[in-house]
Amino acid sequence: MSTASHRFRTLAGKAMNPIGLGCMSLSWAYGERPTDADGIALLHRAIDVGYDHFDTARLYGQGHNETLVGQALKGKRDKVFLASKMGIFASGEKRGVDCHPNTIRAELEKSLTLLQTDHIDLYYMHRRDFTVPIEDSVGAMADLIKEGKIGAIGLSEMSADTLRRAAAVHPIAAMQTEYSPWTRQAEIAVLDACREVGTTFVAFSPVARGVLANGVRDPQALEDGDIRKAMPRFVGENWVHNLALVDAFNAIAAREGVTPAQLSLAWVLGKGDHIVAIPGTGKIAHLEENIARWDWQIPVAVTAEIDALINQQTVAGHRYAQTIRATIDTEDFAEA
Repeated sequence: MSTASHRFRTLAGKAMNPIGLGCMSLSWAYGERPTDADGIALLHRAIDVGYDHFDTARLYGQGHNETLVGQALKGKRDKVFLASKMGIFASGEKRGVDCHPNTIRAELEKSLTLLQTDHIDLYYMHRRDFTVPIEDSVGAMADLIKEGKIGAIGLSEMSADTLRRAAAVHPIAAMQTEYSPWTRQAEIAVLDACREVGTTFVAFSPVARGVLANGVRDPQALEDGDIRKAMPRFVGENWVHNLALVDAFNAIAAREGVTPAQLSLAWVLGKGDHIVAIPGTGKIAHLEENIARWDWQIPVAVTAEIDALINQQTVAGHRYAQTIRATIDTEDFAEA
């Protein structure tokens, strides 16, 4: 018995594997990135073992990730549902978020070039631009659908209210937000709002940035530049506390005969049949592990056990530093 079926799920009107591939790790954020040749080999292996949904963004490596994905999909474009994102600028003179209609169109053209394709199946606003009405941004993206350049509209890290306003202008295919046993903000309102308006919820970091994949034991040993080293949950006494939760979680996985990553993914997918997950990795072994048990259904009692162990009250530290929190539109829990 399970809380939700793990069979193929619908995203932008297409049935696909509920576990897609987040491509960010091939360019940025978590330690040393693979060589381009290794990255392309990983993407090809992903297709071979059943991944049919790749998620990239202009931000990842400042165009490197889109370029790499474009190279990997030469001759294979029809095998993958391709998602990308625009709106965050983190280099050069322009920094911050810009989702003005003219910017959206210009950024899409750059992405099409880098990805070596004439259409992107799902195009996201990477963050809310608080200076532009969401209706204006969505209207501009709807025009791109009419032109055949994108297949569907997505939002990332936005609130239930923003989703409803956006959906009143044009159907929103996806809402992408961090979600795992140790990051529960989506449960405040967004998961329900997605179900209400017919939007698929796309969970990024579904194995808690590697923590629930038994991938982090000592955050300070991570390589320089790894974004986790600056996140509150990975620092000092917060990490000492959180590591004890991880050890208990790992024990549950061992008892159930799955890996910690597989357990975390099953927990996420079990929270609703309108949810898909996009774990990322730079290693082929992890890529294969993440999808190997894609149809394993977590028992209700195990979900309840995890819910009691790891939740908003038991995890020490916020998911983001204060400066980042100000840029996020998603609902948040009150400070303790």
